[in-house]
Amino acid sequence: MSEGGKRHRILVVEDEDNIAMALDFLITREGYVHDRVASGADALRRIRATHPDLVLLDVMLPEVSGYEVCQSVRLDPSLSDVKILMMTARGSLVERQKSHALGADGFITKPFELKELRAQMRGLLHGAG
Repeated sequence: MSEGGKRHRILVVEDEDNIAMALDFLITREGYVHDRVASGADALRRIRATHPDLVLLDVMLPEVSGYEVCQSVRLDPSLSDVKILMMTARGSLVERQKSHALGADGFITKPFELKELRAQMRGLLHGAG
């Protein structure tokens, strides 16, 4: 999907290969350009280097947590337009509130329905929903 001929870029930050493969399939089918890293430390470097439109960010990551990545991105004014969708297996209200307090644009609980994830991605990338 694109706006003005530009294809949206998504960075997947997920350390579990099976989930990353499912995300790869969905994102490819949707027509987005994407990349993947498997740790929080790599995520920060890649976000700064590539400035993706959307980051699908797992909460529980090696080295640096998804919460720390989210907070670091939000503290960097040059990355203010990067959208962040937090993903976690711990889908409690506290987790959701913490994600939003740190500046996440969306939150989804794993395992997620592909239809729900697709809707959230489209909403964040295209301003709908």
